[in-house]
Amino acid sequence: MYSFHYNSDLIGGSLMVRESRIVANLMLSGVDQAAWKVAIHEENRLQKARPATAKRMTQAIRKRLEKLESPFWQALRDGDDQLATQVAFCAALARNLLLVEFLETVVADAFVTQTESLEPYQWHDFLEERTFRDPAIAGWAASSRRKMGQVVFRMLSEVGLITDVRNRTLRPLMVRPEVMSLLEDHRLARIQNCLNILRPR
Repeated sequence: MYSFHYNSDLIGGSLMVRESRIVANLMLSGVDQAAWKVAIHEENRLQKARPATAKRMTQAIRKRLEKLESPFWQALRDGDDQLATQVAFCAALARNLLLVEFLETVVADAFVTQTESLEPYQWHDFLEERTFRDPAIAGWAASSRRKMGQVVFRMLSEVGLITDVRNRTLRPLMVRPEVMSLLEDHRLARIQNCLNILRPR
């Protein structure tokens, strides 16, 4: 019998745009594992104080970007800050179904009801509700749930969907046409529809 589980790496970090540009460049260059190790550990291209931090961050970003095709990587590497941020957001969505469903339900409802801001308890309530799909959520540590919520709100702040992580005032997302074109070209309809929910009415 098939058992559904959410595969989520939200604790791995927020959008990490600067670091994602570096990882995207390495992926586009097609370097082998040895060259990855040199770039991340010896050359410290991510500019992290601890090798373990660089390794963890690189793995999280790479797993997200691997969910997308190389034209996304190129837009992330070569685009301006806004475009790169939105592509990194798409990568996070591609990797984290929980994030997609949070936007499709809680955030979409907030826009429909013209709610001014999001509240931390909404992430907690959302996870409680998701246990009907994945009972394993009930066993997640409270600290992990809280950390995931903090990362989610940081992502929403970085992409411009909320003003900041303290006030969390909602505002529509001005999605770049290049992003929508990439999603359409690569048949990523669910992410495309998810972003459409967030655009100005």
